[in-house]
Amino acid sequence: MKPVMIITGGSRGIGAATATLAAKRGYTVCINYRKEAKSAEDLVTKIQQDGGKALAIQADVAQEEDVLRLFSQVDKELGQVTALVNNAGILDLQCRVEDLMAARISSILATNVLGSILCAREAVKRMSTKRGGQGGAIVNVSSIAAKLGAPGEYVDYAASKGAIDAFTIGLSKEVAAEGIRVNAVRPAYIYTDMHASGGEAGRVDRIKSSIPMQRGGQPVEVAEAILWLLSDEASYATGTFIDLAGGR
Repeated sequence: MKPVMIITGGSRGIGAATATLAAKRGYTVCINYRKEAKSAEDLVTKIQQDGGKALAIQADVAQEEDVLRLFSQVDKELGQVTALVNNAGILDLQCRVEDLMAARISSILATNVLGSILCAREAVKRMSTKRGGQGGAIVNVSSIAAKLGAPGEYVDYAASKGAIDAFTIGLSKEVAAEGIRVNAVRPAYIYTDMHASGGEAGRVDRIKSSIPMQRGGQPVEVAEAILWLLSDEASYATGTFIDLAGGR
């Protein structure tokens, strides 16, 4: 039976690249999305045309009832999840901390932090050998911003990813003896639509000369790292991080 993967925020960017690669490597893939229904369904169609198996499920991971519905639907339609990629994340327009509003901060923390923790909670319930599961792996998508702070642009987003780093370490130790590995990737300067959400679609091209590798990254480069961390090749890796930021 094929292993089952849930990818939150899987309809575009890093999530879509991960879904595509995972399907090619034998996973049955659940592509979770919040709003991008057409993109998610188009991706499912493409995966199926290439011989893979995929399902798109709408759910806002910031809402607990949506997370419960997401995992319940996967249980019924795909089987028990063995891999979770906590990829869903949002940011807002570039600004300084002095201009941040509480509603914006709450929204970012709800999706980026609360959503990841809730999804991990439900995955652990199903994967843990202590609960009768067969084990599994979780990869959290953090950001190099957790280390650099994103001053003048996205300090609130960076703070949310700092929380994800701490969560990755804590959860990895909590479930290591229960057959579950928990790791994270910290990408940055990747060519995705997220930069447009911050008000600067061309951000990567603007700053690429300051990146040691002198270029931005591609979503598939992040996907490759995620799939490695989920694979048996990384069987002794837990609580660890792969930085994918061209040397920054």
